[in-house]
Amino acid sequence: MAALMDEARRIDASEGTPEHDWLPWLRSAGMPAATAGTLVPEGARAVVVAPHPDDEVLAVGGLLVRLAALRREICIIAVTDGTASHRGSTRWSALDLARIRPQESLRALQRLGVPQAPVRLGLPDGGLQALGSRLADALLPLLRPGDTLFTTWRLDGHPDHEATGAACADAAARIGARMVEVPVWAWHWARPGDPRIPWARARMLGLDVDASMRKRLATQAFESQLRGDPSTGAGPVLRASTVARAARPFEVLFT
Repeated sequence: MAALMDEARRIDASEGTPEHDWLPWLRSAGMPAATAGTLVPEGARAVVVAPHPDDEVLAVGGLLVRLAALRREICIIAVTDGTASHRGSTRWSALDLARIRPQESLRALQRLGVPQAPVRLGLPDGGLQALGSRLADALLPLLRPGDTLFTTWRLDGHPDHEATGAACADAAARIGARMVEVPVWAWHWARPGDPRIPWARARMLGLDVDASMRKRLATQAFESQLRGDPSTGAGPVLRASTVARAARPFEVLFT
């Protein structure tokens, strides 16, 4: 897997692999089931490391609902403030996004039943791969032995997602935390049964009606990412296919 070239994980301008291809295959794939209580046992803490505001919801929004109901301790770490989501825009400047996107994240987390504000590292959006070990070093003081660390998959296709996954793997190994990776952009470039995906590590977390509804509502909190940009002619950053994936009645995680 580590030898995959970036081109093999290219995120193009399309909607990607459609849900009507993914859903039947995922439902019949026979993945072992996961539960919130086994992923984060009693007495453990869930730490979700999001490269950008919205990744915490897209990746594990449903899980967060279940963990909140179980009264597990939750820590959200926002690596960047998502200021590069609208490059060249006069409608959404980086200064505006630095204010707006954290507010959207707070609203989304409240809809999931997670009242705690994220810890914000303020690292450069779009520049995480150039940081080397700096991100792992920044995470270490925030982690505890025994934490369950959730983050984006190390081969997800987005450079910031991959850099965050790699840094989390480094930090988790050094502190003695368990790491769980979650595909976000991989659903775009991969296909059902794709050998590039580590299906042997995949677990399916089923979501009840309440968790599914709350995740959908949380996704809608990211208004800056759901609107087109009239100043550049670009469509929404969160495409229709991304929103559809967030509405699944389950989440897939790599343990």
